[in-house]
Amino acid sequence: MRPILKSNKLDDVCYEIRGPAMEKARQMEEDGHKIIKLNIGNLAVFGFDPPDEIVRDMIMNMHGAAGYTDSKGMFAPRKAVMHYTQGKKISGVSIDDIYLGNGASELIVMAMNGLLNTGDEVLVPAPDYPLWTAAVSLSGGNPVHYVCDEQAGWFPDIDDMRRKITPNTKAIVVINPNNPTGALYPRDVLLEIVELARQHQLIIYADEIYDKTLYDANEHESIAALADDVLFVTLNGLSKNYRSCGYRAGWMVVSGEKRHAKDYIDGLNMLASMRLCANAPGQFAIQTALGGYQSIADLVGPGGRLLKQRDLAHQLLTDIPGVTCVKPKAALYMFPRLDPVMYPIADDQQFAYDLLSEEKVLIVQGTGFNWIAPDHFRLVFLPNSDDLTDACGRIARFLDGYRRRHGRG
Repeated sequence: MRPILKSNKLDDVCYEIRGPAMEKARQMEEDGHKIIKLNIGNLAVFGFDPPDEIVRDMIMNMHGAAGYTDSKGMFAPRKAVMHYTQGKKISGVSIDDIYLGNGASELIVMAMNGLLNTGDEVLVPAPDYPLWTAAVSLSGGNPVHYVCDEQAGWFPDIDDMRRKITPNTKAIVVINPNNPTGALYPRDVLLEIVELARQHQLIIYADEIYDKTLYDANEHESIAALADDVLFVTLNGLSKNYRSCGYRAGWMVVSGEKRHAKDYIDGLNMLASMRLCANAPGQFAIQTALGGYQSIADLVGPGGRLLKQRDLAHQLLTDIPGVTCVKPKAALYMFPRLDPVMYPIADDQQFAYDLLSEEKVLIVQGTGFNWIAPDHFRLVFLPNSDDLTDACGRIARFLDGYRRRHGRG
């Protein structure tokens, strides 16, 4: 029979966080192996539960969640998001500028689908959250990766960004706080990005899903609050700050220079209508979450579990010979570097496979985040301290063996 092939639109699309290594891990689990999964920021499986009041309110409202809602979402949660943007000092946002989605992920794809024609370019950070690169490719565009500079705390290299702008460039993606590096961008860096967008009439897409997951008393500033003459599309949701990944409750806010974006906004409205609506139970969680007690502060503040596990993971990893890591200021991840002299890795996907096979630890290789060299990997620091210590010990043992096998011991 004639083979049934996938669409060629998927040729340049990949999502290594749930890629081949995860499938190999699943097969190993079926064979009876226990795998320590450090590949996905899925908080619930590590004992990080959503606030009780969110769960209670969703249960109380389930009787009203069976019907379709407005294609952009219910009024009350959108109003709560509007108040949230006001608290972030993003001006000029009305209810009509807010779209609720099945997580921010759905809205990222929608935003790219509504914008891009074949050959259009979008500047995406390297490393990035790979859904952004995939969404650009799937929408017919070309992702162009600008470098974030590890030596400068993983801040965007503005000169590199500037060099990569062409007449085909339509937008800049800013992931702040950053996944996978945990970087948090200061105002002066954000202002430079705004100025680039202003000069070249580009849209700024701001992924701010970790804007409350901040350590060491750091504060987050929304880039959309810094100008009103640039078009901003800001994305956020409940998955991380409120430990509600499975509720799929996210939002997208259009702000700034909207006068010349009417046609694009019409396209977003059309796409929102085509998917009918976001899931209603998840929408019911938004108002309660944003207006309730912000328990994430207890987890990231002094004595908090996330803070302690960040510090522990950083110490354990950087104690390994040849491993360095910029300490994250935000989010849930480490993106350590392996000295290429001590660890001459040619294929970091194979490296991740070998670590999984030998030590039963699942991480994601750095090139899975569109990093430029096979010398990094990402891990989540969500397991409890004992499991995290065990996992990092296994990584250390694997790397010790790797050095010896390659004459670097």
